[in-house]
Amino acid sequence: MERRAYFPNRVLPYLLVAPQLVVVLVFFYWPAVQAVVQSVLRQDPFGLHTAFVGLDNFRTVLTDPFYLNALRVTAVFSAAVILLAMSSGLLLAATADKQIRGAGLYKTLLIWPYAVAPAVAAALWLFIFHPTIGMLGRALIRRGLPWDFTLNGTHAMVLVILAGAWKQVSYNFLFFLAGLQSIPRSLVEAAAVDGAGSRQRFWKIIFPLLSPTTFFLLVVNLIYAFFDTFGVIHSLTRGGPGKATETLIYKVYTDGVINLDLGGSSAQSVILLLVVITLTALQFRYLERKVYY
Repeated sequence: MERRAYFPNRVLPYLLVAPQLVVVLVFFYWPAVQAVVQSVLRQDPFGLHTAFVGLDNFRTVLTDPFYLNALRVTAVFSAAVILLAMSSGLLLAATADKQIRGAGLYKTLLIWPYAVAPAVAAALWLFIFHPTIGMLGRALIRRGLPWDFTLNGTHAMVLVILAGAWKQVSYNFLFFLAGLQSIPRSLVEAAAVDGAGSRQRFWKIIFPLLSPTTFFLLVVNLIYAFFDTFGVIHSLTRGGPGKATETLIYKVYTDGVINLDLGGSSAQSVILLLVVITLTALQFRYLERKVYY
């Protein structure tokens, strides 16, 4: 039976949703429209002269070897962050779902990293892995590994992946734990009675029933890896060394804010938006079929 809310004043519902609509229009749709408009224009750095150039900005961006390198870096970085953050969150949630001593404290400590700002998270990892002041960084050097993420691109990529994934593990942990606790215990107990081992119970019963949560987190983590990791990269490596950690979102910032190439930066923003929309649509088109609701 459908339940509907009735308001005595017909204007009141519109007044209630108006603040949210204003926020969405001003902070989401208006910048998006501005980016599309700017992507077909070419301005001087001071904004004194503007000319319509059609798709020239897109042609320049798509033939730029530095942009293609940023595309490759983003693919590697996003895949690693998503895989590491989701697998760690699932492992920790499966552990917290068991009857263990101190489970409440364990869950609380795992939630805390989500409240840490990206710049603070980057500072924490900097103090751990810095080659001269970091505890683990100095330990790696003492053991003969020439660790230096300020000069070595591979080391820098490993560090930003670890920091980016660590920031998202708590979010994944919360949703996986809620999903695990919603699975009826009777199903798992019935499988145990039938002789299924713990590994079989997890992969044959628990994991398929977690597929709605997994699918939701896959979409959220993809958006996080593409857009929300800017603070971590900016605080740790600033896209270096030698553009080894310059992702698409960081290149938008570099070209737009530092190099003042407003048209090229806007074209990159539009391309990045289309890439994320396409990947999300493909996830809903092909992966959602394997989700058990």
